[in-house]
Amino acid sequence: MNSAYSYIYRGDLVESRHKAAILIKNSSKKIIFSSDNNHQYIYPRSAIKIFQAIPFIKSKADILYGLNKKHISISCSSHSGESYHIKTLKEWVSKIRLNVNKLQCGIHNPMNLNASNKLYSSGNKPSELHNNCAGKHLAMISGCIASNFDYTNYLDINHPYQIQIKECIEHFMEKKITKKYSAIDGCNAPQYALPLNNIANSMINLIHSYNHNAKYSNELKKLITSIKKYPMLTGGINRFDSDLLKNTNGRIYAKIGAEGVLLFADLSKKIGGVIKIIDGNGRAIPSIAMKILIKLKLLSNKEKKMMQKWNNEKIHNFSKTLTGKISAKID
Repeated sequence: MNSAYSYIYRGDLVESRHKAAILIKNSSKKIIFSSDNNHQYIYPRSAIKIFQAIPFIKSKADILYGLNKKHISISCSSHSGESYHIKTLKEWVSKIRLNVNKLQCGIHNPMNLNASNKLYSSGNKPSELHNNCAGKHLAMISGCIASNFDYTNYLDINHPYQIQIKECIEHFMEKKITKKYSAIDGCNAPQYALPLNNIANSMINLIHSYNHNAKYSNELKKLITSIKKYPMLTGGINRFDSDLLKNTNGRIYAKIGAEGVLLFADLSKKIGGVIKIIDGNGRAIPSIAMKILIKLKLLSNKEKKMMQKWNNEKIHNFSKTLTGKISAKID
Protein backbone atom coordinates (compact mmCIF):
# COMPACT_ATOMS: atom_id res chain seq x y z
CA MET A 1 0.00 0.00 0.00
CA ASN A 2 1.03 3.56 -0.72
CA SER A 3 0.53 6.71 1.32
CA ALA A 4 -0.81 9.95 -0.12
CA TYR A 5 -0.84 13.37 1.50
CA SER A 6 -1.59 16.90 0.39
CA TYR A 7 0.54 19.52 2.16
CA ILE A 8 -0.53 23.11 2.72
CA TYR A 9 2.49 25.40 2.80
CA ARG A 10 2.72 28.87 4.29
CA GLY A 11 6.01 30.20 3.05
CA ASP A 12 8.42 27.27 3.10
CA LEU A 13 6.84 25.43 6.02
CA VAL A 14 4.01 22.90 6.07
CA GLU A 15 1.08 24.39 7.99
CA SER A 16 -1.44 21.57 7.45
CA ARG A 17 -1.70 18.22 5.75
CA HIS A 18 -4.52 16.05 4.46
CA LYS A 19 -4.37 12.28 4.04
CA ALA A 20 -6.10 10.58 1.12
CA ALA A 21 -7.54 7.13 0.55
CA ILE A 22 -7.03 6.19 -3.10
CA LEU A 23 -8.03 3.17 -5.14
CA ILE A 24 -7.34 2.99 -8.88
CA LYS A 25 -8.10 0.03 -11.16
CA ASN A 26 -7.52 -0.99 -14.77
CA SER A 27 -10.03 -2.40 -17.26
CA SER A 28 -9.77 -5.86 -15.66
CA LYS A 29 -10.55 -4.33 -12.25
CA LYS A 30 -7.05 -5.11 -11.12
CA ILE A 31 -5.75 -2.65 -8.53
CA ILE A 32 -2.92 -0.54 -9.97
CA PHE A 33 -2.70 1.95 -7.10
CA SER A 34 -3.95 1.70 -3.54
CA SER A 35 -3.28 3.81 -0.46
CA ASP A 36 -5.67 2.70 2.25
CA ASN A 37 -8.30 0.22 3.39
CA ASN A 38 -10.04 -0.74 0.15
CA HIS A 39 -13.17 -1.89 1.95
CA GLN A 40 -13.86 1.17 4.08
CA TYR A 41 -17.27 2.74 3.45
CA ILE A 42 -17.55 6.33 2.26
CA TYR A 43 -20.35 8.51 0.92
CA PRO A 44 -19.48 9.37 -2.70
CA ARG A 45 -21.83 12.36 -2.50
CA SER A 46 -22.19 14.38 -5.72
CA ALA A 47 -19.46 12.37 -7.45
CA ILE A 48 -22.16 9.84 -8.47
CA LYS A 49 -24.54 12.34 -10.08
CA ILE A 50 -24.03 10.75 -13.48
CA PHE A 51 -25.57 7.53 -12.14
CA GLN A 52 -28.42 9.48 -10.53
CA ALA A 53 -29.19 11.01 -13.95
CA ILE A 54 -29.58 7.70 -15.79
CA PRO A 55 -33.33 7.24 -14.99
CA PHE A 56 -33.91 10.79 -16.31
CA ILE A 57 -32.53 9.79 -19.71
CA LYS A 58 -34.20 6.38 -19.55
CA SER A 59 -37.59 8.09 -19.04
CA LYS A 60 -37.02 9.99 -22.32
CA ALA A 61 -37.89 13.23 -20.53
CA ASP A 62 -35.20 14.99 -22.54
CA ILE A 63 -36.98 14.06 -25.77
CA LEU A 64 -40.45 14.77 -24.38
CA TYR A 65 -39.52 18.32 -23.36
CA GLY A 66 -37.06 19.14 -26.12
CA LEU A 67 -34.07 19.35 -23.79
CA ASN A 68 -30.64 19.64 -25.38
CA LYS A 69 -27.08 18.66 -24.46
CA LYS A 70 -26.72 21.71 -22.21
CA HIS A 71 -29.63 20.58 -20.08
CA ILE A 72 -28.39 17.00 -20.04
CA SER A 73 -24.91 18.11 -18.99
CA ILE A 74 -26.20 20.25 -16.13
CA SER A 75 -28.32 17.31 -14.91
CA CYS A 76 -25.01 15.79 -13.72
CA SER A 77 -23.63 19.01 -12.26
CA SER A 78 -22.62 20.63 -9.03
CA HIS A 79 -22.78 24.03 -10.68
CA SER A 80 -21.18 27.23 -9.42
CA GLY A 81 -24.19 29.47 -10.00
CA GLU A 82 -22.65 31.43 -12.86
CA SER A 83 -24.84 33.20 -15.41
CA TYR A 84 -24.68 30.42 -18.02
CA HIS A 85 -25.70 27.85 -15.41
CA ILE A 86 -28.74 29.84 -14.33
CA LYS A 87 -29.71 30.60 -17.93
CA THR A 88 -29.65 26.88 -18.79
CA LEU A 89 -31.69 25.99 -15.72
CA LYS A 90 -34.26 28.71 -16.41
CA GLU A 91 -34.69 27.38 -19.95
CA TRP A 92 -35.32 23.93 -18.50
CA VAL A 93 -37.86 25.19 -15.96
CA SER A 94 -39.69 27.01 -18.75
CA LYS A 95 -39.81 23.91 -20.94
CA ILE A 96 -41.45 21.78 -18.26
CA ARG A 97 -43.56 24.71 -16.95
CA LEU A 98 -42.46 24.24 -13.36
CA ASN A 99 -42.40 26.67 -10.46
CA VAL A 100 -38.85 26.67 -9.09
CA ASN A 101 -40.12 26.29 -5.51
CA LYS A 102 -41.09 22.72 -6.42
CA LEU A 103 -37.39 21.85 -6.26
CA GLN A 104 -36.75 20.45 -2.79
CA CYS A 105 -32.98 21.01 -2.80
CA GLY A 106 -33.02 24.19 -0.71
CA ILE A 107 -31.40 27.54 -1.44
CA HIS A 108 -27.82 28.72 -1.01
CA ASN A 109 -25.64 31.48 -2.42
CA PRO A 110 -23.86 30.79 -5.72
CA MET A 111 -20.67 28.83 -5.09
CA ASN A 112 -18.78 31.21 -7.36
CA LEU A 113 -18.00 34.35 -5.33
CA ASN A 114 -18.15 36.71 -8.32
CA ALA A 115 -21.52 35.28 -9.33
CA SER A 116 -22.77 35.71 -5.76
CA ASN A 117 -21.59 39.32 -5.60
CA LYS A 118 -23.20 40.13 -8.96
CA LEU A 119 -26.48 38.57 -7.85
CA TYR A 120 -26.72 40.68 -4.70
CA SER A 121 -25.41 43.87 -6.30
CA SER A 122 -28.26 43.58 -8.83
CA GLY A 123 -30.74 43.59 -5.95
CA ASN A 124 -31.70 39.94 -6.40
CA LYS A 125 -31.54 36.95 -4.08
CA PRO A 126 -30.71 33.32 -4.80
CA SER A 127 -33.43 30.80 -5.60
CA GLU A 128 -33.49 27.03 -5.73
CA LEU A 129 -31.81 27.29 -9.14
CA HIS A 130 -28.66 28.63 -7.47
CA ASN A 131 -28.36 25.44 -5.43
CA ASN A 132 -25.47 23.51 -6.98
CA CYS A 133 -27.71 20.42 -7.20
CA ALA A 134 -30.56 22.15 -9.05
CA GLY A 135 -29.84 20.32 -12.32
CA LYS A 136 -30.06 16.95 -10.61
CA HIS A 137 -33.38 17.90 -9.03
CA LEU A 138 -34.82 19.18 -12.30
CA ALA A 139 -33.79 15.86 -13.87
CA MET A 140 -35.55 13.96 -11.08
CA ILE A 141 -38.76 15.95 -11.41
CA SER A 142 -38.69 15.79 -15.23
CA GLY A 143 -38.12 12.04 -15.06
CA CYS A 144 -41.01 11.65 -12.63
CA ILE A 145 -43.40 13.60 -14.86
CA ALA A 146 -42.33 11.64 -17.96
CA SER A 147 -42.84 8.38 -16.03
CA ASN A 148 -46.25 9.46 -14.67
CA PHE A 149 -44.95 9.44 -11.09
CA ASP A 150 -46.15 11.86 -8.44
CA TYR A 151 -43.25 14.27 -7.92
CA THR A 152 -44.48 15.97 -4.76
CA ASN A 153 -42.48 13.44 -2.73
CA TYR A 154 -39.80 12.72 -5.33
CA LEU A 155 -37.01 12.62 -2.71
CA ASP A 156 -38.61 9.94 -0.57
CA ILE A 157 -36.19 7.02 -0.43
CA ASN A 158 -39.06 4.63 -1.29
CA HIS A 159 -40.33 6.72 -4.21
CA PRO A 160 -40.32 4.62 -7.43
CA TYR A 161 -37.96 7.11 -9.08
CA GLN A 162 -35.47 6.92 -6.21
CA ILE A 163 -35.67 3.15 -6.37
CA GLN A 164 -34.66 3.36 -10.04
CA ILE A 165 -31.68 5.54 -9.09
CA LYS A 166 -30.70 3.11 -6.35
CA GLU A 167 -30.83 0.22 -8.83
CA CYS A 168 -28.52 2.12 -11.19
CA ILE A 169 -26.04 2.80 -8.40
CA GLU A 170 -26.15 -0.84 -7.28
CA HIS A 171 -25.54 -1.98 -10.85
CA PHE A 172 -22.42 0.11 -11.40
CA MET A 173 -21.10 -0.42 -7.88
CA GLU A 174 -21.78 -4.18 -7.96
CA LYS A 175 -23.15 -3.87 -4.44
CA LYS A 176 -26.59 -4.13 -2.88
CA ILE A 177 -27.38 -1.15 -0.67
CA THR A 178 -28.89 -1.75 2.76
CA LYS A 179 -30.75 0.60 5.08
CA LYS A 180 -27.72 0.81 7.37
CA TYR A 181 -25.76 2.58 4.63
CA SER A 182 -28.56 4.90 3.50
CA ALA A 183 -28.64 8.56 4.50
CA ILE A 184 -29.71 12.02 3.31
CA ASP A 185 -27.42 14.22 1.21
CA GLY A 186 -26.95 17.97 1.59
CA CYS A 187 -29.61 18.62 -1.06
CA ASN A 188 -32.17 16.29 0.62
CA ALA A 189 -31.74 13.45 -1.89
CA PRO A 190 -31.00 9.91 -0.72
CA GLN A 191 -27.27 9.18 -0.40
CA TYR A 192 -25.60 5.81 0.02
CA ALA A 193 -22.31 4.74 1.61
CA LEU A 194 -20.30 2.18 -0.31
CA PRO A 195 -16.87 0.53 -0.02
CA LEU A 196 -13.96 2.16 -1.84
CA ASN A 197 -13.49 -1.08 -3.75
CA ASN A 198 -16.99 -0.96 -5.20
CA ILE A 199 -16.79 2.75 -5.96
CA ALA A 200 -13.60 2.12 -7.95
CA ASN A 201 -15.42 -0.70 -9.76
CA SER A 202 -18.17 1.75 -10.74
CA MET A 203 -15.70 3.78 -12.78
CA ILE A 204 -14.50 0.69 -14.65
CA ASN A 205 -18.11 -0.31 -15.28
CA LEU A 206 -18.82 3.23 -16.51
CA ILE A 207 -15.92 2.92 -18.96
CA HIS A 208 -17.20 -0.47 -20.15
CA SER A 209 -20.76 0.81 -20.62
CA TYR A 210 -19.49 3.83 -22.55
CA ASN A 211 -17.26 1.78 -24.88
CA HIS A 212 -19.53 -1.23 -25.36
CA ASN A 213 -23.18 -2.20 -25.49
CA ALA A 214 -24.22 -3.03 -21.94
CA LYS A 215 -26.97 -2.27 -19.48
CA TYR A 216 -27.58 1.51 -19.33
CA SER A 217 -25.09 2.07 -22.20
CA ASN A 218 -27.45 4.20 -24.27
CA GLU A 219 -28.28 6.45 -21.33
CA LEU A 220 -24.67 6.72 -20.19
CA LYS A 221 -23.40 7.53 -23.67
CA LYS A 222 -25.92 10.35 -24.02
CA LEU A 223 -24.89 11.77 -20.63
CA ILE A 224 -21.16 11.59 -21.30
CA THR A 225 -21.51 12.97 -24.83
CA SER A 226 -23.35 15.97 -23.39
CA ILE A 227 -20.79 16.46 -20.61
CA LYS A 228 -17.97 16.32 -23.16
CA LYS A 229 -19.71 19.02 -25.21
CA TYR A 230 -20.38 21.31 -22.22
CA PRO A 231 -17.89 20.46 -19.44
CA MET A 232 -18.19 23.85 -17.73
CA LEU A 233 -21.89 23.24 -17.11
CA THR A 234 -21.03 20.35 -14.78
CA GLY A 235 -19.06 22.63 -12.46
CA GLY A 236 -17.76 26.00 -13.51
CA ILE A 237 -14.83 28.36 -13.77
CA ASN A 238 -11.78 27.44 -11.68
CA ARG A 239 -13.16 24.02 -10.81
CA PHE A 240 -10.71 21.12 -11.02
CA ASP A 241 -13.10 18.51 -12.40
CA SER A 242 -14.46 20.88 -15.06
CA ASP A 243 -10.93 21.82 -16.10
CA LEU A 244 -9.91 18.17 -16.33
CA LEU A 245 -12.92 17.39 -18.52
CA LYS A 246 -12.29 20.43 -20.71
CA ASN A 247 -8.53 20.04 -21.10
CA THR A 248 -8.72 16.34 -21.98
CA ASN A 249 -11.65 16.93 -24.35
CA GLY A 250 -13.75 14.69 -22.15
CA ARG A 251 -11.42 11.72 -22.41
CA ILE A 252 -11.10 11.75 -18.65
CA TYR A 253 -14.50 11.89 -17.01
CA ALA A 254 -14.23 13.43 -13.54
CA LYS A 255 -16.66 14.53 -10.84
CA ILE A 256 -16.00 15.92 -7.39
CA GLY A 257 -18.32 15.34 -4.45
CA ALA A 258 -18.55 17.06 -1.08
CA GLU A 259 -16.26 16.04 1.78
CA GLY A 260 -13.27 15.51 -0.46
CA VAL A 261 -14.38 12.90 -3.00
CA LEU A 262 -13.26 12.59 -6.61
CA LEU A 263 -14.26 9.89 -9.09
CA PHE A 264 -12.52 9.73 -12.45
CA ALA A 265 -12.42 7.46 -15.48
CA ASP A 266 -10.10 7.59 -18.48
CA LEU A 267 -12.50 6.45 -21.20
CA SER A 268 -9.67 5.71 -23.62
CA LYS A 269 -6.97 4.15 -21.43
CA LYS A 270 -9.66 2.38 -19.41
CA ILE A 271 -8.31 3.31 -16.00
CA GLY A 272 -10.43 4.78 -13.23
CA GLY A 273 -10.97 5.05 -9.53
CA VAL A 274 -11.71 7.05 -6.43
CA ILE A 275 -9.90 9.56 -4.24
CA LYS A 276 -11.27 10.37 -0.78
CA ILE A 277 -9.67 13.01 1.44
CA ILE A 278 -9.95 11.46 4.90
CA ASP A 279 -10.74 14.70 6.77
CA GLY A 280 -13.14 15.83 4.03
CA ASN A 281 -11.22 18.93 2.94
CA GLY A 282 -11.76 19.32 -0.80
CA ARG A 283 -8.84 21.71 -1.26
CA ALA A 284 -6.55 18.67 -1.19
CA ILE A 285 -8.17 16.93 -4.17
CA PRO A 286 -6.47 18.71 -7.12
CA SER A 287 -2.89 18.29 -5.90
CA ILE A 288 -3.31 14.59 -5.13
CA ALA A 289 -5.30 13.92 -8.30
CA MET A 290 -2.61 15.57 -10.41
CA LYS A 291 0.09 13.43 -8.81
CA ILE A 292 -1.95 10.30 -9.55
CA LEU A 293 -2.76 11.29 -13.14
CA ILE A 294 0.90 12.06 -13.84
CA LYS A 295 2.16 8.93 -12.07
CA LEU A 296 -0.15 6.73 -14.14
CA LYS A 297 0.76 8.65 -17.33
CA LEU A 298 -2.84 9.57 -18.03
CA LEU A 299 -2.02 13.13 -19.15
CA SER A 300 -0.17 14.13 -22.31
CA ASN A 301 2.52 16.81 -22.06
CA LYS A 302 0.07 19.33 -23.50
CA GLU A 303 -2.60 18.36 -20.98
CA LYS A 304 -0.11 18.59 -18.11
CA LYS A 305 0.72 22.15 -19.15
CA MET A 306 -2.95 23.10 -19.34
CA MET A 307 -3.57 21.60 -15.89
CA GLN A 308 -0.35 22.94 -14.35
CA LYS A 309 -2.06 25.49 -12.08
CA TRP A 310 -3.55 22.58 -10.10
CA ASN A 311 -0.12 21.00 -9.56
CA ASN A 312 1.55 22.88 -6.69
CA GLU A 313 -1.45 25.22 -6.60
CA LYS A 314 -0.54 28.71 -5.41
CA ILE A 315 -2.29 30.25 -2.39
CA HIS A 316 -2.99 33.99 -2.26
CA ASN A 317 -4.56 36.09 0.47
CA PHE A 318 -7.31 38.68 -0.04
CA SER A 319 -4.68 41.26 -1.01
CA LYS A 320 -3.60 38.86 -3.77
CA THR A 321 -0.24 38.34 -2.07
CA LEU A 322 1.34 34.93 -2.61
CA THR A 323 1.41 33.19 0.79
CA GLY A 324 2.03 29.54 0.01
CA LYS A 325 1.09 26.54 -2.08
CA ILE A 326 -0.69 23.18 -2.01
CA SER A 327 1.55 20.27 -2.92
CA ALA A 328 1.01 16.52 -2.76
CA LYS A 329 3.33 13.61 -2.10
CA ILE A 330 2.68 9.98 -2.88
CA ASP A 331 4.95 7.22 -1.55
